[in-house]
Amino acid sequence: MRAATSSRVPRVAGALGLLGGLLLVVPVVALVARAPWGTVLSNLGSPAAVQALELSGICSTATLIISIIFGVPLAWVLARSTLPGMRVLRAAATLPMVLPPVVGGIALLMAFSRYGPLGRVLFSVFGIQLTYSIAGVILAETFVAMPFLVITVEAALGAVSPELEEVSATLGAGPWRTFLSVTLPVIGPSFAAGCALTWARALGEFGATITFAGDIAGRTQTLPLAVYLALQRDEGLAVSLSIGLLAISLAVLIGLRGRWLGAVRT
Repeated sequence: MRAATSSRVPRVAGALGLLGGLLLVVPVVALVARAPWGTVLSNLGSPAAVQALELSGICSTATLIISIIFGVPLAWVLARSTLPGMRVLRAAATLPMVLPPVVGGIALLMAFSRYGPLGRVLFSVFGIQLTYSIAGVILAETFVAMPFLVITVEAALGAVSPELEEVSATLGAGPWRTFLSVTLPVIGPSFAAGCALTWARALGEFGATITFAGDIAGRTQTLPLAVYLALQRDEGLAVSLSIGLLAISLAVLIGLRGRWLGAVRT
């Protein structure tokens, strides 16, 4: 049970905190206030919006699966390995979190386009072209979103007592069995939170996606790209699509706060 505290927030800090909260809340309130509520549902139900939403859901889910497959082992290595170069690897793994997304898209083009070192091999040997394809959307979203899972799981692994894993090892369990049966349940709340953040970040990805995969309606046009396109010709439609993204993001955060982050704090 959390100990009670009699400390009070200084008035200056309270005033600055209130202004900071307003800075974050007012734009969202303005978006909601400007929404054409009479046509929001019809706009969200239009064929183009539904198609963009379906593509966003598919790509975000695929991104999450790929991030779990590769990101969790990467977090495991960063948290447990004592080999040289871990600081460099950690910096590289978290760099996409601070890198401008459009720069990430250009970097992906340099590596995975038909003229890049990896893309050239994929195209010439397997006939796979990642640019301007659904696979390219998933790759761009994974590049931007996977670090959220990596950094969350690594931090959770760092807080796990080594004695728990040592006891499992003394009972004959191998590293994978120990991780799945002992470590993963302990870090479960953080793992779930990382998954939710990764999925939500992939859903909202824009810069790297449009740079690497383009904005092709029905093929690579995710919901954020559809919002950008709609803003140039129909503000009401753009606001309606933004309301849809806002609702999805809010639902993720409410679930995250109520179930997973609360479990992490207790």
